[in-house]
Amino acid sequence: MKISTQIKVRSYECDSYGHVNNAVYVNYLEVGRMEFLHGIGFDYNGIIDAGYFLFVSHIDIRYKASAHLDDILTIEAENVEMGAVSGKFQQCIKKEDGTVCAEAEVTWACVTKDGRPSRIPKDFIVPGLLPEKK
Repeated sequence: MKISTQIKVRSYECDSYGHVNNAVYVNYLEVGRMEFLHGIGFDYNGIIDAGYFLFVSHIDIRYKASAHLDDILTIEAENVEMGAVSGKFQQCIKKEDGTVCAEAEVTWACVTKDGRPSRIPKDFIVPGLLPEKK
């Protein structure tokens, strides 16, 4: 399942070259993943209350084109891999005209409050968390 959300580039996200700073794209990716989790009905606050966290363990990002002030960007997130402890998202950030600004593969892991890898509790495995079979 792929879920998309839109944001408008704000002035403070742009660097001295007039385009979105590379580090800001990591924030955009986070927005996309959180919207994905909300969209599939994942209880993010509930998993934290139960003593678990979902940590990003790796991000591979490829910058393709610049985004600028007031651009409307679409952030796509799709869960493409899921194991007992971790998973992987494919994400894409595009301008309104379809130009790809960045593509990323984001690996995440479930850990306990003390930082130890842990299986995702069964109560939190919702259908949309499992990748679609292609």
